[in-house]
Amino acid sequence: MIPKVTQEIIDLGDGRTITIETGKLAKQADGSVVVRSGNCMILATAVSAKTANPGVDFLPLTVDYREKFSAAGRFPGGFFKREARPSDQEVLTMRLVDRCLRPLFPDDYHAETQIMLQLMSFDENVMPDAMAGLAASAALAVSDIPFYNLISEVRVGRVNGELIINPSKQQLDESDLDMMIGASKDSVCMVEGEMKEISEAEMIEAIKFAHEAIKVQIEAQERMRAALNLSYRTYEPEENDDTLKNEIHSFTYDKFYAIAAEASAKHERSEKFAALKEELLATFSEETLEEKKELISKYFSKAQKEAVRNLVLDQGQRLDGRKTTEIRNIWSEVDYLPSAHGSSVFTRGETQALATVTLGTSREANVIDLPSEQGEERFYLHYNFPPFSTGEAKPLRGVSRREVGHGNLAQRALKNMIPADCPYTIRLVSDVLESNGSSSMATVCAGTLALMDAGIQIEKPVSGIAMGLITDGNRFAVLSDILGDEDHLGDMDFKVTGTKDGITACQMDIKIDGLRYDIMEQALQQAHEGRMHILNKLTETIAAPNATVKAHAPKIITRTIPGAYIGALIGPGGKVIQELQKATSTTIVINEVDEQGIVEILGTDADGIAAVLAKIDAIIFKPQVGEAYEVKVIKMLEFGAVVEYTAAPGNEVLLHVSELAWERTENVTDVVNMGDVFQVKYLGIDPKTRKEKVSRKALLPRPPKPEGKPEHKGEGKSDNRENRPAHRNNNNRPSNDKKEKNN
Repeated sequence: MIPKVTQEIIDLGDGRTITIETGKLAKQADGSVVVRSGNCMILATAVSAKTANPGVDFLPLTVDYREKFSAAGRFPGGFFKREARPSDQEVLTMRLVDRCLRPLFPDDYHAETQIMLQLMSFDENVMPDAMAGLAASAALAVSDIPFYNLISEVRVGRVNGELIINPSKQQLDESDLDMMIGASKDSVCMVEGEMKEISEAEMIEAIKFAHEAIKVQIEAQERMRAALNLSYRTYEPEENDDTLKNEIHSFTYDKFYAIAAEASAKHERSEKFAALKEELLATFSEETLEEKKELISKYFSKAQKEAVRNLVLDQGQRLDGRKTTEIRNIWSEVDYLPSAHGSSVFTRGETQALATVTLGTSREANVIDLPSEQGEERFYLHYNFPPFSTGEAKPLRGVSRREVGHGNLAQRALKNMIPADCPYTIRLVSDVLESNGSSSMATVCAGTLALMDAGIQIEKPVSGIAMGLITDGNRFAVLSDILGDEDHLGDMDFKVTGTKDGITACQMDIKIDGLRYDIMEQALQQAHEGRMHILNKLTETIAAPNATVKAHAPKIITRTIPGAYIGALIGPGGKVIQELQKATSTTIVINEVDEQGIVEILGTDADGIAAVLAKIDAIIFKPQVGEAYEVKVIKMLEFGAVVEYTAAPGNEVLLHVSELAWERTENVTDVVNMGDVFQVKYLGIDPKTRKEKVSRKALLPRPPKPEGKPEHKGEGKSDNRENRPAHRNNNNRPSNDKKEKNN
């Protein structure tokens, strides 16, 4: 039976379209769609359990995005030729979708929910991650899962001042911004991207432009849902006990407010909150605790959240005593680790990051091998968040999605400040040693300092700040440099990084239904002031990048050689290059680009690098006809001397005895000896011997003719005819004798 297909087409306004289709594939899922643009196709499915697991008071939402290698007609790498764990790029796409969807589910919906997105067909002119949010929301739209506030996500680029929705990879390469925006019809809920020092006003303009395109995509989802005549499932609401809630609120609220107003440190405050909870639990019987333990914990947390938020809204005071616009105390230093190529420590309040820089050749580049993207990163950043940074003991389970996301944000903040002609591959690692909010922004600041300490000539230093928001619907407060508790209890986490001239990256997550534009504008302005304050602190620590890399750090020299000489430099089986690396204690990397060899020489010893350069000069040395060159005698022969060009050691040529001097030379040693250094003229290739020919005598003045002697033709021939041997015939007899006999 032919399935009934429902379809909606979204016009992007420039000849491109996006098609949403349901009813053909994966019909046992609660909802499934295929989203297509050009030849790019994404299958999105949504499945949610009918009931929540007992005791679960949150939404167990999983968003999974995978790119099939078959979508691009490619084989997976590795021995097993099978897609394995998700790549960092796939994880980042998962996070983009999750952060937009999660806040918009009903607060009391706790059934396990899974959204799966699969790239089934790839189009090199379409970037699939820009359609992932639309696909996820559309799969929910054609299901009975209670997701009432549909969303979509788009990418925005700007080429030659013109904003573009979902630009191609080629357009993005020319763009001065790359932003992903997620929103409902009413308000923006997620922003992430990198920019080339744009202003706050330009950023707002790009977000508004994206929002208009998102509204069109949401309307298409609404039409599809209406055509299917779907209704939402009913689900069992979470348990509530208003009497218990009021009792806990009355017992704890004022005490929470008083603790919050004390302006204490994180651990001291946490201990007081924990003691208050123990005091509350002591007021209940064992039977009540056993029966209502989850509800008691939930209402305790609600009262705590309300008290902390009201303190900010009522008095403009925060948990650590700061005003809403104040930045925590900052101290930093560079060159902390003696053996690292560059290092720094950046501490802001109770958040601390240790950054290290390692310099290498193109061989150390981070290889990206995905169906949708292949290439290399010559600058990459890794972010580590060990459990001790928050005073916890937890097992290490590999790199978390959060670590991947925070590291990517910091990398995007800094990468456009790395000079295009930087010869190094740079690995920047940030280890968070203490954390009480804004650790990703501490990574940006520490990374800036470490790069400058390493002698990387970054164009401008970059600072970062995390902004928060607390609102009750009418009143609101924008918080600069938020704490961990303010992130957890607040309504927004808005990270902004930039130089003195503009924004380089941002990431915004909204935990409420949306964010008004006037609040966003205030947050950006407040963030600008905070960034400038932090930037001044960074430049007080180190005003400009060090002029050179450290003495123990490798120096890198790049040489370009004709492609024809690459084989000679490598040698048979790599013999030449391997012996050269061993002898000079260097690393040599050769890349062929446009029929030329790009040679990278990395080493800490200047003499070793110089020796490699000399060897390259010797290999590619090609003398010009008619030019004079200095040579050194390295071998004596009966018929001449083997000489070596001093400008190209190892490049040898025979200086024949006839080219030593104008006078007849009986013994080579009469003119030159081992080790002699002199000039020769390069005569090119001898047509008789097919070998290179050089001459010493060609650079010497020709002796005058002896008086009374007849002139003979022929350059270089002796004028003394009596000394010349007689010509002989085939019988080895003098020709004069034969002539006399015949007469």
